[in-house]
Amino acid sequence: MLNMATAVEDHQPQAAPRRAFPTSHPARERLGYKSDPESALPELPPSPPTEHQHGANAAPPVDAEPRLAVLERIPTYLQPNLPWRDRLLHFTFAWYTVTMSTSGISLILATTPHRFRGLDEIGLAVFCFDLLSFLGITAAILLRFALYRHTFRRAFTRPAEALFISTFFLSVAAILSNMDQYARLFLSAAQRARMAEGFLRVAFWCYLGASFAFSVGQYHLLFTVKKERRLMVSAMTPAWILPIFPVMLAGTLAGVCARGLAAEQALAVLCAGLAAQGLGFLVSVFFYSTYLSRLMAFGLPAQRPGMFIAVGPPSFTCAALVAMAAEVPRVLDELAGDSSAVRVGVLAALGEVDVPTLAMGFRLLALSAAVFLWGLSFWFFASATLAVVAGMPDRKFHLSWWSFVFPNVGFTLASMRMGDALGSGGILWLSTVMTALLFLAWAFIVFRCLRAVYRREIVWPGHDEDSD
Repeated sequence: MLNMATAVEDHQPQAAPRRAFPTSHPARERLGYKSDPESALPELPPSPPTEHQHGANAAPPVDAEPRLAVLERIPTYLQPNLPWRDRLLHFTFAWYTVTMSTSGISLILATTPHRFRGLDEIGLAVFCFDLLSFLGITAAILLRFALYRHTFRRAFTRPAEALFISTFFLSVAAILSNMDQYARLFLSAAQRARMAEGFLRVAFWCYLGASFAFSVGQYHLLFTVKKERRLMVSAMTPAWILPIFPVMLAGTLAGVCARGLAAEQALAVLCAGLAAQGLGFLVSVFFYSTYLSRLMAFGLPAQRPGMFIAVGPPSFTCAALVAMAAEVPRVLDELAGDSSAVRVGVLAALGEVDVPTLAMGFRLLALSAAVFLWGLSFWFFASATLAVVAGMPDRKFHLSWWSFVFPNVGFTLASMRMGDALGSGGILWLSTVMTALLFLAWAFIVFRCLRAVYRREIVWPGHDEDSD
């Protein structure tokens, strides 16, 4: 019995040396260094060997830890490669920032006021690239969930990644807006009418319902997540606004979809869009107070590009109000002249008032609110720009760099529509210059994004939104 006990004891597995990566992570088990080697945190001394680890089963010599510390300082592009299957584990929802930004670029290329020959085709090419990127990213995320099933639940309950799930809906909204815009450039009037009355109208109501349900559910999950994972006010960024962003973009989408609909259908879309826009903007304003308090108390964040997200809510609200108000004269005129329609309430009085004057009053009210919000957008844009110019403590590429593009797309669209409504050549030229600068920024970030993947700066253990 004694010999048997001794044999069992001798064959017990030795205590593995401490690894920088958790051993539960399949990809990290292959690497013996931290995911962020440049941080090079000091290593703790090795644990003394237990009784049964003397002799043949003794722990590694003490000099193994210094060798591990050397590996931790090796840049990621020099570290041993990982199979794409393992890297796919870190392909998060934040990749939809690529498609929503690319859709935004194609949209402003289609609507910029000062144009040249071939610009329509360039914008269409960017839009086609965006569609292919959207399909590819969606396939990659579905494959990630299929290979690593536990990541589906974690994606919704880990705030660092959960906040970016909304970028999927933002990408869909931008794609729908592009479809309408490029249909007006390349399709006939009959084809545009069929698409507006069929596909776009149904897509708008489906998008509105899905984005509203998502925003309620996602904030509920963030409110009830485990205490140790909850977001801290000291680290608050405008990214907290993202779950309500898709609802707000329903207003922008309403102004686009209503253009090709009959009066009664357009009125329903406009009313729903106005309600969604108001909901999204007001929730964003509530977060602004916390965001500004955080800046005053704790200073600027390390990842400065995310500050541009604050430009989005007032910018898209400004653009949406002008776009929706532009459809009001047509809708009211058609409703007033439709004797077969049964109207009650406010609509019943259309035959007794001066409809053109009423419509123009509504447009002036919307334009006044748009100018009011444009100033707020410009202030957030200037503040974020100054923060970036002053310095970026974290200069490594993150997917948050796409925040340089999409929120400023909203600011550019707002400037275009407001300049057109006011007849201001200066504002229109400003929007054209912003379009050119945004296209250059988008091209540079595309290059940096591809370079970051190749150099293992992203889609790599510990470097993505799933690392918390």
